[in-house]
Amino acid sequence: QVQLVESGGGLVQAGGSLRLSCAASGRTASNYGMAWFRQAPGKERDFVAAITRSGINTYYVDSVKGRFTISRDNAKNTVYLQMNSLKPEDTAVYYCAAQSKYIAPPNPSRYDYWGQGTQVTVSS
Repeated sequence: QVQLVESGGGLVQAGGSLRLSCAASGRTASNYGMAWFRQAPGKERDFVAAITRSGINTYYVDSVKGRFTISRDNAKNTVYLQMNSLKPEDTAVYYCAAQSKYIAPPNPSRYDYWGQGTQVTVSS
């Protein structure tokens, strides 16, 4: 079992930045590939970014490439999502997820553990 707790969400103006954190407890986070998803009201939960267990490889949805950076500190059992140049369309609840079977799958059904989510609101 892995417990995930997100933090760092909030209200920011367009063009601003936020850094989300996902703290893992229970089993060692380095055993899991990690990802961030987001879900806007009335929409499906969408893949944002993923990082492999070692942190060497990262993957992004096209809409955030060049603006968002996923990283991890396995010593702290924490994964981060640095979000720069935020746009109103980035507004959503952001979820952290973990899985141990695949290499950075974008399908949320592949993930075994989820956090409770943190709200990100970008005003225009």
